[in-house]
Amino acid sequence: MDFSFNEVQQLFRDSVDRFVAEHYDFATRQRIVAADDGYLPEHWQQFAELGWLAVPFPEGYGGLDGTPLETMIIMESFGRGLVASPYLSSVVVAGHILNRAATERQKQKLLPTLIDGSLRLTFAFAEPTSRFDLADVSTTATKDGGGYRLNGHKCVVHYANTADKVLVSARTAGSQRDPMGVSLFLVDMGAAGLSARHYPTIDGQRAADITFHHVRVDADDLIGDRDHALTLIDEACDHGIAAICAEAVGAMSALYDMTLEYIKTRQQFGKTLGSFQALQHRMVDVFMACELSRSMVYATTCKLTESTAERQRTASAAKVQIGKAGRLVGQEAIQLHG
Repeated sequence: MDFSFNEVQQLFRDSVDRFVAEHYDFATRQRIVAADDGYLPEHWQQFAELGWLAVPFPEGYGGLDGTPLETMIIMESFGRGLVASPYLSSVVVAGHILNRAATERQKQKLLPTLIDGSLRLTFAFAEPTSRFDLADVSTTATKDGGGYRLNGHKCVVHYANTADKVLVSARTAGSQRDPMGVSLFLVDMGAAGLSARHYPTIDGQRAADITFHHVRVDADDLIGDRDHALTLIDEACDHGIAAICAEAVGAMSALYDMTLEYIKTRQQFGKTLGSFQALQHRMVDVFMACELSRSMVYATTCKLTESTAERQRTASAAKVQIGKAGRLVGQEAIQLHG
């Protein structure tokens, strides 16, 4: 399989890398994540102006009609600078759901504003008891006249603090863990009965636990087919996994480059650290872990449009590889820096 980029993709990658290098040195990132929003709104608007928010969407709505490969390029570059933004939750995951399942009327209303940066979305699917089972949904949506009432609790909703709307998975039929009976609703973050507890995540970004207490939504706020949203949620989460893994590869690559430069210049016992064969071997191990992870991410991204079984299997394999490699690369970078 040929994993090399074409000329357009390489130019696109260079432009994202350049933005990250100019705006996301570590000290600047620390100031950004310490701000109230956890990212800079002006950067988000720049993402829109540069066309990054438009990448995965059809041209008919103002998008660039890109593929998962372009999203991977963005996320890998973001990883090199540890870019803090709601790109993953708003564009990659929630945006994918809207693009795949929304009605034409909903798309005409929502996608252009998502693309121009004026609409920010997030996705609420995880619950305190659900762990890794996407079908484990206890939040309910009961019929109420021409609409629905939402009741329940969602956790770790990324960048809910600045989101305008939240996509919520809720049970419209069946018992708590039934694959059938899960639906998706688009809810205003300012809706009556919705409350959120915001907090920083371990990497300095933002998340929230959201409680829904008799939150009223209209029938038009239903996204996709009622009772049949689980397949779509699973697909969107695999796209998110591929994007996060690409981001991790970018971070690992940055660690490798920084560590390699360090051992080439740092001297000990009258010699550079890089002249010691034992350290050379360790750097080779780091390099191989980075390259194997990158190949795994490329393969996973290419499999996103294939069968469900193939997509899920490759995404799971990527999580395993990235988890192991990320630990190795991080620990070696710390130790080799002394």
